[in-house]
Amino acid sequence: MTSRWREIALAGHTGDTVAAREALGDADPVARELALGATLRLGVLTDADLHAALADAAPSVRRRAAMIAGQRPSVSLRAVLLDTDVTVAEAAAWACGEQEVVDDDVLETVIDLGVSATDALVREACVAALGAIGDPRGLPTILHGCIDKPAVRRRAVLALAPFDGASVDAALQAALTDRDWQVRQAAEDIVRASTG
Repeated sequence: MTSRWREIALAGHTGDTVAAREALGDADPVARELALGATLRLGVLTDADLHAALADAAPSVRRRAAMIAGQRPSVSLRAVLLDTDVTVAEAAAWACGEQEVVDDDVLETVIDLGVSATDALVREACVAALGAIGDPRGLPTILHGCIDKPAVRRRAVLALAPFDGASVDAALQAALTDRDWQVRQAAEDIVRASTG
Protein backbone atom coordinates (compact mmCIF):
# COMPACT_ATOMS: atom_id res chain seq x y z
CA MET A 1 0.00 0.00 0.00
CA THR A 2 2.87 2.40 0.73
CA SER A 3 4.01 2.20 -2.91
CA ARG A 4 0.51 3.33 -3.98
CA TRP A 5 0.65 6.20 -1.49
CA ARG A 6 4.06 7.19 -2.85
CA GLU A 7 2.69 7.20 -6.41
CA ILE A 8 -0.15 9.53 -5.44
CA ALA A 9 2.12 11.89 -3.53
CA LEU A 10 4.58 11.97 -6.44
CA ALA A 11 1.75 12.70 -8.87
CA GLY A 12 1.29 16.01 -7.10
CA HIS A 13 4.94 16.88 -7.65
CA THR A 14 5.37 15.56 -11.19
CA GLY A 15 2.29 17.11 -12.76
CA ASP A 16 0.37 13.85 -13.19
CA THR A 17 -3.12 15.30 -12.87
CA VAL A 18 -4.79 12.15 -14.16
CA ALA A 19 -3.29 9.94 -11.45
CA ALA A 20 -3.96 12.54 -8.77
CA ARG A 21 -7.60 12.99 -9.77
CA GLU A 22 -8.20 9.23 -10.10
CA ALA A 23 -6.97 8.73 -6.54
CA LEU A 24 -9.75 10.98 -5.23
CA GLY A 25 -12.03 7.95 -5.69
CA ASP A 26 -9.61 5.34 -4.33
CA ALA A 27 -10.98 2.71 -1.94
CA ASP A 28 -8.23 3.51 0.58
CA PRO A 29 -8.85 6.58 2.76
CA VAL A 30 -5.13 7.39 3.01
CA ALA A 31 -4.95 7.44 -0.78
CA ARG A 32 -7.94 9.81 -0.89
CA GLU A 33 -6.25 12.10 1.63
CA LEU A 34 -3.06 12.13 -0.41
CA ALA A 35 -5.08 12.79 -3.55
CA LEU A 36 -6.57 15.90 -1.96
CA GLY A 37 -3.07 17.22 -1.35
CA ALA A 38 -1.84 16.24 -4.80
CA THR A 39 -4.75 17.81 -6.66
CA LEU A 40 -4.49 20.94 -4.52
CA ARG A 41 -0.79 21.24 -5.33
CA LEU A 42 -1.54 20.81 -9.03
CA GLY A 43 -4.33 23.39 -8.97
CA VAL A 44 -6.99 20.93 -10.14
CA LEU A 45 -8.89 20.43 -6.87
CA THR A 46 -12.40 21.77 -7.45
CA ASP A 47 -14.99 22.95 -4.95
CA ALA A 48 -17.07 19.92 -5.98
CA ASP A 49 -14.14 17.65 -5.06
CA LEU A 50 -13.94 19.32 -1.66
CA HIS A 51 -17.68 19.01 -1.08
CA ALA A 52 -17.43 15.28 -1.83
CA ALA A 53 -14.44 14.89 0.50
CA LEU A 54 -16.25 16.75 3.30
CA ALA A 55 -18.92 14.02 3.11
CA ASP A 56 -16.39 11.15 2.90
CA ALA A 57 -16.93 8.10 5.12
CA ALA A 58 -13.44 8.43 6.60
CA PRO A 59 -12.93 11.10 9.28
CA SER A 60 -9.31 11.58 8.17
CA VAL A 61 -10.45 12.57 4.68
CA ARG A 62 -13.13 14.92 6.05
CA ARG A 63 -10.55 16.49 8.37
CA ARG A 64 -8.05 17.06 5.51
CA ALA A 65 -10.80 18.49 3.30
CA ALA A 66 -11.91 20.85 6.07
CA MET A 67 -8.39 22.16 6.50
CA ILE A 68 -8.04 22.76 2.76
CA ALA A 69 -11.44 24.49 2.72
CA GLY A 70 -9.94 27.12 5.02
CA GLN A 71 -8.52 28.62 1.82
CA ARG A 72 -11.83 28.29 -0.05
CA PRO A 73 -14.51 30.67 1.25
CA SER A 74 -16.79 29.32 -1.49
CA VAL A 75 -16.96 25.97 0.37
CA SER A 76 -19.30 25.92 3.37
CA LEU A 77 -18.00 24.14 6.45
CA ARG A 78 -21.30 24.04 8.33
CA ALA A 79 -21.90 20.29 7.95
CA VAL A 80 -18.44 19.34 9.21
CA LEU A 81 -18.66 21.78 12.10
CA LEU A 82 -21.38 19.43 13.34
CA ASP A 83 -19.36 16.29 12.56
CA THR A 84 -19.57 13.48 15.11
CA ASP A 85 -15.78 13.10 14.97
CA VAL A 86 -14.27 15.74 17.26
CA THR A 87 -11.08 16.08 15.21
CA VAL A 88 -13.12 16.90 12.11
CA ALA A 89 -15.26 19.47 13.96
CA GLU A 90 -12.11 21.05 15.42
CA ALA A 91 -10.46 21.26 11.98
CA ALA A 92 -13.62 22.77 10.52
CA ALA A 93 -13.75 25.43 13.24
CA TRP A 94 -10.09 26.27 12.66
CA ALA A 95 -10.74 26.51 8.91
CA CYS A 96 -13.61 28.95 9.47
CA GLY A 97 -11.10 31.30 11.08
CA GLU A 98 -8.86 30.91 8.05
CA GLN A 99 -11.75 31.75 5.71
CA GLU A 100 -12.37 34.89 7.79
CA VAL A 101 -15.49 35.71 5.76
CA VAL A 102 -18.20 33.15 6.50
CA ASP A 103 -21.92 33.13 5.83
CA ASP A 104 -24.40 33.72 8.63
CA ASP A 105 -25.34 30.04 9.05
CA VAL A 106 -21.72 29.05 9.52
CA LEU A 107 -21.03 31.97 11.84
CA GLU A 108 -24.06 31.10 14.00
CA THR A 109 -22.88 27.50 14.20
CA VAL A 110 -19.37 28.54 15.29
CA ILE A 111 -20.87 30.93 17.85
CA ASP A 112 -23.08 28.18 19.26
CA LEU A 113 -20.36 25.51 19.33
CA GLY A 114 -17.97 27.86 21.08
CA VAL A 115 -20.26 27.51 24.11
CA SER A 116 -22.13 24.24 23.62
CA ALA A 117 -19.57 21.80 22.17
CA THR A 118 -18.87 19.04 24.67
CA ASP A 119 -15.21 18.81 23.65
CA ALA A 120 -12.93 21.64 24.83
CA LEU A 121 -10.80 21.40 21.66
CA VAL A 122 -13.82 22.32 19.56
CA ARG A 123 -14.73 25.22 21.86
CA GLU A 124 -11.12 26.41 21.73
CA ALA A 125 -11.02 26.28 17.92
CA CYS A 126 -14.35 28.11 17.75
CA VAL A 127 -13.27 31.03 19.93
CA ALA A 128 -10.03 31.29 17.97
CA ALA A 129 -11.99 31.37 14.71
CA LEU A 130 -14.34 34.03 16.07
CA GLY A 131 -11.36 36.19 16.99
CA ALA A 132 -9.96 35.80 13.47
CA ILE A 133 -13.32 36.58 11.89
CA GLY A 134 -13.81 39.61 14.13
CA ASP A 135 -17.60 39.79 13.79
CA PRO A 136 -19.13 41.47 16.88
CA ARG A 137 -21.80 38.73 17.03
CA GLY A 138 -19.05 36.35 18.15
CA LEU A 139 -17.94 38.46 21.11
CA PRO A 140 -20.34 36.93 23.69
CA THR A 141 -19.00 33.46 22.87
CA ILE A 142 -15.40 34.67 23.16
CA LEU A 143 -16.22 36.28 26.53
CA HIS A 144 -17.77 32.99 27.64
CA GLY A 145 -14.54 31.26 26.60
CA CYS A 146 -12.67 33.52 29.03
CA ILE A 147 -14.21 31.50 31.90
CA ASP A 148 -13.80 28.05 30.31
CA LYS A 149 -10.94 25.56 30.77
CA PRO A 150 -7.39 26.98 30.71
CA ALA A 151 -6.64 26.16 27.05
CA VAL A 152 -9.93 27.72 25.98
CA ARG A 153 -9.34 30.74 28.22
CA ARG A 154 -5.92 31.33 26.68
CA ARG A 155 -7.35 31.20 23.17
CA ALA A 156 -10.34 33.36 24.13
CA VAL A 157 -8.16 36.07 25.64
CA LEU A 158 -6.14 36.23 22.41
CA ALA A 159 -9.40 36.30 20.43
CA LEU A 160 -10.38 39.51 22.24
CA ALA A 161 -7.67 41.44 20.33
CA PRO A 162 -9.93 42.84 17.58
CA PHE A 163 -12.63 43.96 20.02
CA ASP A 164 -13.02 46.78 22.52
CA GLY A 165 -15.52 48.01 25.07
CA ALA A 166 -16.24 47.63 28.76
CA SER A 167 -16.92 43.89 28.64
CA VAL A 168 -13.63 43.28 26.81
CA ASP A 169 -11.72 45.44 29.30
CA ALA A 170 -13.31 43.57 32.21
CA ALA A 171 -12.43 40.18 30.71
CA LEU A 172 -8.82 41.26 30.15
CA GLN A 173 -8.54 42.59 33.70
CA ALA A 174 -9.85 39.29 35.06
CA ALA A 175 -7.43 37.38 32.83
CA LEU A 176 -4.50 39.37 34.22
CA THR A 177 -5.07 37.61 37.54
CA ASP A 178 -6.00 34.18 36.13
CA ARG A 179 -4.56 31.17 37.97
CA ASP A 180 -3.05 29.93 34.68
CA TRP A 181 0.17 31.78 33.85
CA GLN A 182 -0.36 31.39 30.10
CA VAL A 183 -3.76 33.10 30.36
CA ARG A 184 -2.12 35.91 32.33
CA GLN A 185 0.64 36.18 29.72
CA ALA A 186 -1.88 36.32 26.86
CA ALA A 187 -3.80 39.07 28.65
CA GLU A 188 -0.59 41.04 29.28
CA ASP A 189 0.29 40.78 25.59
CA ILE A 190 -3.14 42.01 24.48
CA VAL A 191 -3.18 44.87 27.00
CA ARG A 192 0.36 45.90 26.05
CA ALA A 193 -0.50 45.85 22.33
CA SER A 194 -3.63 47.95 22.86
CA THR A 195 -1.85 50.59 24.94
CA GLY A 196 1.42 50.69 23.03
